[in-house]
Amino acid sequence: MRDKTQANSAGPGDGLVRTGAVIFFVGAVATLVTVAPLFLGTDPFPSIAYAVCMLMGVGFLVAVAGVLRGIAVQRRQARSATT
Repeated sequence: MRDKTQANSAGPGDGLVRTGAVIFFVGAVATLVTVAPLFLGTDPFPSIAYAVCMLMGVGFLVAVAGVLRGIAVQRRQARSATT
């Protein structure tokens, strides 16, 4: 079994998961920055700042797509190994 595992190899969806995590993190920071004026009592940011907050959802969807891609490839490999 040990000869069939790959040490430190990137899977088919790993790039999408990493990219999604980075996009999500940028969106999370933008959300924190955008919400801060509400607590500090300063002027709110322009609308574009609120649009950047939507990157959290986009990053989450990209990461989920990477996970689903990895699952699909593993299922295909399992099916081809059994037949």
